[in-house]
Formats: sequence, C-alpha cells, structure tokens
Amino acid sequence: MINFSRGDVVLVDLGMAAKVRPAVVVSISNPDTQRRMVVVVPMTTEIRKGECEINFPKPPWLKQPCVVNLLGIAGVDSSRIERFLGVFPSKPMQEISFGLIRLLGLNQ
Repeated sequence: MINFSRGDVVLVDLGMAAKVRPAVVVSISNPDTQRRMVVVVPMTTEIRKGECEINFPKPPWLKQPCVVNLLGIAGVDSSRIERFLGVFPSKPMQEISFGLIRLLGLNQ
C-alpha cells in the first residue's frame, strides 16, 4: 500500500462525472488504520474566482492554469489514486489550510 502525504498532488478517479483529475492530498498520512483512504481537494480549469478557490503557479506537469476547488473536498480510497504527480507549493498549501478552516467552520 502506498501512503500519501499532506501536500502530495495525485491523479485520482473521483467517480461519476467528476472524471480523473489532479488533486491535492489534505489529510495526514494514513489517517485511519482501518481504511485505506485519503482526503483530497480537486484541481479544476473552471476558474470562477470564488472564495473557495486557491490560485497557485502552474507547474510544468499541468497543461493549463487551474485552481484548487475547496468545495470539491472528498474522501477517496487510495486504490482510486492512479499516480503521484508532485508536491504542492508550501504557500498555496497554507492558503488551502486556512480556506478549509473557514469553509468547515473549524475556527469557531
């Protein structure tokens, strides 16, 4: 079993119409010993400039600019991750953390 770490960028099958897309792992490594799951937020090219989108510099392995869509947060089985793409930059990763705190009301 491959363990993924917070900040890893992976190619994941999100099922249904969501298709296979890059996503950022936001959970800690091996968050639940009984399940092989990770929590991810997907990247999308549909940039709407919303409060739940995180901008970041386009890495060379992406074809076009995109944003991280915090509203797409999902728990996925590790077997649905097709491959590791890279590591997300630290400054935008902090923005993801702050955005999830706001989105989930964890600072109240």
